[in-house]
Amino acid sequence: MKKHLSLLLLLSTLLMVAIGCGNKDTSAVEAGNVDVDLTALSSTMVYAEVFNIMTTPDDYMGKRIKMSGPYYTAYYDETGSYYHYVIIEDATACCAQGLEFIWSGDHAYPDDYPEDRTIIEVVGVFGSYEESGNSYYYLAVDNLSVL
Repeated sequence: MKKHLSLLLLLSTLLMVAIGCGNKDTSAVEAGNVDVDLTALSSTMVYAEVFNIMTTPDDYMGKRIKMSGPYYTAYYDETGSYYHYVIIEDATACCAQGLEFIWSGDHAYPDDYPEDRTIIEVVGVFGSYEESGNSYYYLAVDNLSVL
């Protein structure tokens, strides 16, 4: 009887280990190729990190960033161009910060882009560009997914 109980206990332990391994969260593995994973942070921490990105952009230059949020686009007459953004809100949804992204590759607006307010996830490299005498910061996105 003791032998059966020990065997049952061993099998139960192995089963729990197997179930735990089967339900592993793979986001840590996927996040291994990003320097800053905003999708793994609480809404308060995401807003704080985006604030840091905007106030100390040189600290983030060349880093791969993963983020998600509502997609928005805007057209500016002065440049004749569309600009694409992921919007980050704080925990109370009172304050929002948009981070511009440029989708690498051959993507045409509006055909290849989601509708405004669609929740997306993007991964790309943080950089800057000059336009009309001003510096702008953006994410050079190589991966865009609709969530």
